[in-house]
Amino acid sequence: MPVKDEPVKDDSLPSSAPAEGSPNLRGGSNPVAGGTNYELLDPDVRLMLQVRQGNAAAYEELIAKYQRRVIAFFQHAVSAEVAEDLAQEVFLRVYRARQSYEPGARFATWLFTIVHNVASNAIRRRQFRKEVNVDVADSGQFSAKPLDTMAQAASGYMPVRRADKREAAEMVSLAIQSLNERQKTAILLSKFENMSYQEIADTMGLTTQAVKSLLSRARANLKEILEPYIQSGLPPDPARRTEDD
Repeated sequence: MPVKDEPVKDDSLPSSAPAEGSPNLRGGSNPVAGGTNYELLDPDVRLMLQVRQGNAAAYEELIAKYQRRVIAFFQHAVSAEVAEDLAQEVFLRVYRARQSYEPGARFATWLFTIVHNVASNAIRRRQFRKEVNVDVADSGQFSAKPLDTMAQAASGYMPVRRADKREAAEMVSLAIQSLNERQKTAILLSKFENMSYQEIADTMGLTTQAVKSLLSRARANLKEILEPYIQSGLPPDPARRTEDD
């Protein structure tokens, strides 16, 4: 049986602003102690501060840099059919939050807190469906590479048979869809965005220890779900789901 998430007392979703559902508008849920100067360290924070001042070119530059990454996240966290629409919603929220923005974290951490909130809302709207449509055919080069890496990392040994990269990406995408929402989000932030435990914790509203436990359970579940494919080339069962908290 897949490993079930044990209750963690701080595993609630990040709070949303009343109208927009945006995260802490100071740029993160847990600003780093010691007064870290994110404006100095992060060029994307500087771009967002320009957006706050009404610089449309800076806003377009942030979209150009992050749009593909946000869409790829939604493709695997929710579904490919709604990924672009959800990405548009994210960047609309970024724009609406511009005047209240203060850099309390890396820009990517602040942005993916919004992404996490939007994904959570979308998943809740789709809970009445038994299956989520998965379309990885258009996932592209960005998502294929980390997913192919995960196919081997999740197993701990090389596949018995050699599969092409596209097939491996499809199998891992199916396996990710079998994870519950929190495990799925943590894995995607870790693998796609290379976020640290602290950054994932800030994004998801958890402690770093909770994130470590969450990722450990997610990897164990992925290994078990992918076992038939690793051993004999059988695809993951699309109806299989790890249990919710």
